[in-house]
Amino acid sequence: MGTPQDQQPAQPYGQPPTIIINNSSSAAASAAVIGGAGLRRRRQSLWAHFWLLMFTAGIGNVFYAVHVSRWNRDRGL
Repeated sequence: MGTPQDQQPAQPYGQPPTIIINNSSSAAASAAVIGGAGLRRRRQSLWAHFWLLMFTAGIGNVFYAVHVSRWNRDRGL
């Protein structure tokens, strides 16, 4: 048996679901991923200071602290 020429076959499952894509939030999320972790303040690491103290007798701590402070200052954080 077939369907007549002028009739469409009935779909047993009903209407297809409506799909909504929110592009504005997707664009913002992907831009944040492309930009990296964002502008977060870099913190002094306790373990970095500890190992620098052990291996460089404290002079490495000074250079590390200056580096992190300059990194934050250059980015306005």
